[in-house]
Amino acid sequence: MKGIIEIEDMEFFAGHGCFETERKVGNKFKVQVCLHYNCEAAANSDNIEDALNYQEVYEIVDKEMKINSNLLENVAKRIMDSLSAKFPQLEYARIKVSKLNPPLAKGSRVGCTSVCLEHNF
Repeated sequence: MKGIIEIEDMEFFAGHGCFETERKVGNKFKVQVCLHYNCEAAANSDNIEDALNYQEVYEIVDKEMKINSNLLENVAKRIMDSLSAKFPQLEYARIKVSKLNPPLAKGSRVGCTSVCLEHNF
């Protein structure tokens, strides 16, 4: 039985960016996670030990968001790698990292820029 867990709009303040100012001043980010896994054991047992615990997913994302990176691709890959190491039952993962109000050309108005990585396990 396939289960899908989605955690949406996790908000973080971090110093990701290519420019020194971005790393010093920081910015707001949002992370979306979509995880496909075999949930048959959890569905039958009603036991958190058999489930893909989304509190642990959040803690992994939080830990990786605290490590500054130049590129959002690097942040998303570290999240992906950490999730796959913790949850061997993962079959598919999609990680989206968005930088809110990114510093672009003077006078530009952009809500966010995002990087999305997908992986089949």
